[in-house]
Amino acid sequence: MPKIIDSHCHFLPDSIAKHTSFFKNGWSDIGQLNLSRDNNEIANSLLVYPTSDAHLQMGGWQNVCDIYNEEIASFAKSSGGKFIGAGILPMDTPENFTKELLRIKKLGLKVLSLASSYNGIYLSDKIFDPIFKFSEENNIPIFVHSQIINPIGEERVRDPLLSPVLEYVFDVSMCVGKLIMEGTLLKYKGLKIIFAHYGGVIPFVKERFDSTYLMLRKRDFVKDLGILPSEYFKKLFFDTSGSRSIASLLCMLEAVDSSHILFGSDFPANQDISSSIKSIQRSSLSEKDKENILDNSLFKSL
Repeated sequence: MPKIIDSHCHFLPDSIAKHTSFFKNGWSDIGQLNLSRDNNEIANSLLVYPTSDAHLQMGGWQNVCDIYNEEIASFAKSSGGKFIGAGILPMDTPENFTKELLRIKKLGLKVLSLASSYNGIYLSDKIFDPIFKFSEENNIPIFVHSQIINPIGEERVRDPLLSPVLEYVFDVSMCVGKLIMEGTLLKYKGLKIIFAHYGGVIPFVKERFDSTYLMLRKRDFVKDLGILPSEYFKKLFFDTSGSRSIASLLCMLEAVDSSHILFGSDFPANQDISSSIKSIQRSSLSEKDKENILDNSLFKSL
């Protein structure tokens, strides 16, 4: 069997976690993090930010970045390659993006960790262009995590179960759609973007994206995207986020090639990493597809 790379794992330094509403318990436990990696024979884990509310309690994003990026970089370096660090940016001060991006690169962080939206503004907005330009020029992949603060729909329904189950992942789907419709993916063709949770509902609405687009184009209701929406999906990457559903995986394989699907545990939100891995290993997928998903080549060039 191929080695396993976990593309979606969380760790919050205690100095950040204690300033959050949700992530105080279990998200700063280095022992459990290492144990879960060892028990599941995971070779490398990408540490991504869970889009917490720490910035609201710490006087802004820059204060969070100063601590988080330093500590994650130090932890990743001391792990001997077992952990890959993803840096975060001061999302409330876009004028400081370039400065922090340069610091992230200097710290040796290999990936950028962004949320699908910020205060209702999606990543397709032009304020994020410096991030995409830097990412493309420096071959730094971007991991897009679902936004948990004011995601799409929360102004109408705020529920402790419905918000994380539906609204968080719908926000990711809308982010993908906006990047297509606003021309971001056309402008930055060399971007490597990973979307959590299979991109939300993307695999389930692929056909509807294309059929509706073609219908609307005939009546000139939508601009010419150059290619079908589903062709843009093929250029993106999607992680499994701890899913144990083979049906969902097969649905994703109708949208993209297996080389664009990455295993992600979503630890510690998902504690049953073993079942997530075994569902892929014991599936009827070809050995090549299993290898592509469990040991994706995206991180090998970093």
